[in-house]
Amino acid sequence: MTATDPVANLQTLIRCPSVTPAEGGALSALEAMLAPLGFTVDRVKASEEGTPDIENLYARLGTDGPHLMFAGHTDVVPVGDEGAWTHPPFAAEISKGELFGRGAVDMKGGIACFVAAVARHIEKNGPPAGSISFLITGDEEGPAINGTIKLLQWAAERGERWDACLVGEPTNPDRLGDMIKIGRRGSLSGKITVHGVQGHAAYPHLADNPVRGMLQMTHALMDPPFDGGTDDFQPSNLEVTTVDVGNPATNVIPAKASASFNIRFNDSWTVETLRAEILRRLDAAAGNGELRPGRDPVKYDIVWADRPSHVFLTRNNALIASLSSAVESVSGQSPKLSTTGGTSDARFIKDYCPVVEFGLVGQTMHMVDERVAVADLETLTAIYETFIARWFANAGL
Repeated sequence: MTATDPVANLQTLIRCPSVTPAEGGALSALEAMLAPLGFTVDRVKASEEGTPDIENLYARLGTDGPHLMFAGHTDVVPVGDEGAWTHPPFAAEISKGELFGRGAVDMKGGIACFVAAVARHIEKNGPPAGSISFLITGDEEGPAINGTIKLLQWAAERGERWDACLVGEPTNPDRLGDMIKIGRRGSLSGKITVHGVQGHAAYPHLADNPVRGMLQMTHALMDPPFDGGTDDFQPSNLEVTTVDVGNPATNVIPAKASASFNIRFNDSWTVETLRAEILRRLDAAAGNGELRPGRDPVKYDIVWADRPSHVFLTRNNALIASLSSAVESVSGQSPKLSTTGGTSDARFIKDYCPVVEFGLVGQTMHMVDERVAVADLETLTAIYETFIARWFANAGL
């Protein structure tokens, strides 16, 4: 088997059951594809107390010149109800022009295509005039603690420097060529606890119902909107994701109530200014007695989640132009430059070099019967191969 065939590459990777945090043989399979192409391959195990050890892979071809990184992950989400799959989730079977399997689009397919693209480039032109590296983690779908962050740190400590990065996440909503991600909104989470006084539901004046205070505060977080969006980003949105009082009795006013929230925010905000605005809203709502007339302000505390994600936008014209023109010349579509969607590991890479994202159509990711059109694998490989040639041609300009 040669690595020039994206379908064969993907079948090999899917047949490795690499559900986070298991390596499942996927990184070994990838190493077996890259080593014959001349890549120097390092396997990096990362650990942190309270989290599972994670295997990661870093591979580099070349020692100097412009340095292009391809980043991604071989770990996949659980299969769910295996009996509901039309084809076994790790069999990589092809039916009616589609290849079925967990990770087909998120994102073993992207890796398979980039490997094939590099192999074809080398076969036709020899090694690139510079360096190509693969930065592949086994911890993107999980806590993301022992994955890309630590692999980047490991590589940087050894003197690795990159000029640009392409992340192969499935960015296209409907058709291959729809969308390139050039940035992502930030993400900030927190948990509010409102402290009341427990009592009998028939005697509310003797108690202090924390649910009333919580309703005031969560309403203040969700309305009014934080902003109306910016030129490059959609509006920020805060969602209350859990509300809990831990109270099984219907005739008891609980002693406390808690609520968790997450806000996806645009470049109107930094983490610091956003936290300040959230606290301003909570303090104002705590003193608002609409649901608690005649009461003292709500007593509450807030705990911010670790590791907020910062908003970012890539403005590297050579990188964006090389990829956009490659997509258009192969697919015939002019891709939209977008910052929509959730977070990805690009949020960590942006601290090291300009980064964009482009991969397969993501409609079936994480679903039962995750699958990819076989034709899309060939098209994406052609896009990646064209991008590699154009990026290296433009990198020195």
